[in-house]
Amino acid sequence: MKDFDMKINEYLPLRDVVFNTLRTAILKGELKPGERLMEIALANRLGVSRTPIREAIRKLELEGLVVMIPRKGAEVARITEKDLRDVLEVRCSLEQLAVRLACLRITPEGIHALEKACMNFEEAAKSDDVSLNDLAEKDIAFHDVIYNATGNTRLISILSNMWEQMYRYRLEYLKSGAQHAKLIEEHRKILETVSAGNADMAEKVITEHVTEQERCVMEKIRSESGEENGK
Repeated sequence: MKDFDMKINEYLPLRDVVFNTLRTAILKGELKPGERLMEIALANRLGVSRTPIREAIRKLELEGLVVMIPRKGAEVARITEKDLRDVLEVRCSLEQLAVRLACLRITPEGIHALEKACMNFEEAAKSDDVSLNDLAEKDIAFHDVIYNATGNTRLISILSNMWEQMYRYRLEYLKSGAQHAKLIEEHRKILETVSAGNADMAEKVITEHVTEQERCVMEKIRSESGEENGK
C-alpha cells in the first residue's frame, strides 16, 4: 500500500473524508493506474471500517477513476486515449477563452505574478531534487495566475475542476524530463504574449501548449498499451 494520509474534517461525514483521500491519492499517482483496491487493506491503512471504503469506491467508479473487474474487484482506472482526448478537448477551449480574457484584463500586478510563477516553475524544472507533484503544483500555479486575471469567477471554478481531472495526465507528461525544457519555453511564450496583450498570439501559443501535452501523453499511452499486448 502506498503511503498517503487521511485528513480528518469534522464538518464532513467519514465516508466523504475517505472518498476525498482516495480520490486525491489516485489523482496524484499515489494509487497507480491498474492498482487493485483491496477493501481490507485500505480500511487498515486508513483506520476505518470497510463500509466507508466500499462507499468511496462506488463513488470513484461513478467518476471514472475506478473500474470493477469481474472476479478481481476494484482497481484504479487506467488512462485511456479517449479519456485524455475528451478532457483535453474541453481544456483547450477553456484555456483559449481564459488567455484571451487575461490579455484584456490582466493588471501590472498580475503580470508580475505571472513572471514570478514562470520563474518558479523554471527553477523547479531545472532542479534535481524537486518532486513530481511539486513540479505539477508550480505548473498549476502558473496557469492559475492567468485564470485569476480573467476576473470571471465561473470560468475560474470550471478550470479549477478541470485541472483536478487533468492531474493524472499532467503527471504523466512531467515524468519525461525531456519535456521540461519545452514547457519552460512554452511558459515564456505565454508570459510574453499575455504581457503584451496580444490575444490572437496568446491563443495560438496556448493551443500549441495543450496540443503538445496531448501528443506526448498519447504516445506514452500507446507505448504502454503495446507493451502490455506484447506480454
